[in-house]
Formats: sequence, structure tokens, C-alpha cells
Amino acid sequence: MAAYLDAWLENAPDDVSGIARALGDIARAKGMSQVAADAGLSRESLYRALSENGNPSFATVLKVARALGVRLHAQAA
Repeated sequence: MAAYLDAWLENAPDDVSGIARALGDIARAKGMSQVAADAGLSRESLYRALSENGNPSFATVLKVARALGVRLHAQAA
């Protein structure tokens, strides 16, 4: 899971929708209902936020990442 997300962050750091979709892929693999519950979101809002046309807030991205057990990492470019 972390390697998949890390690849998106490394290879397409400006592709916000792609990164959201990658989080969605990981969430579906883990189970959307469980991830939504762990993130404190409804299942529907999680699907909407992580869809191709979704535009999740940074707070939502952080909640989902935490629910998935991954951490976003910043480093100098």
C-alpha cells in the first residue's frame, strides 16, 4: 500500500486527482466501509472524495491516509 502511494507521490507529485485515486484504490483494497469509519467519514463521501472527479480537502487526505495506516512525507525537492 505505502509503496503504491509513494510511487504516485514520486512520479506525479502535481497530479492531485491521481493521488486521490491512488488513495481510493488502496481504500477499496482495504474495504471502503472500514476506511470510511476509521477516517470519520461516510462511505458515500469517501467514494465521492476519492473518485476521478473528486476534489478532497487536505484534511480528508490526511484522515484517509491515517485510516490506511500510511503517512505522507515531505522532503526538500
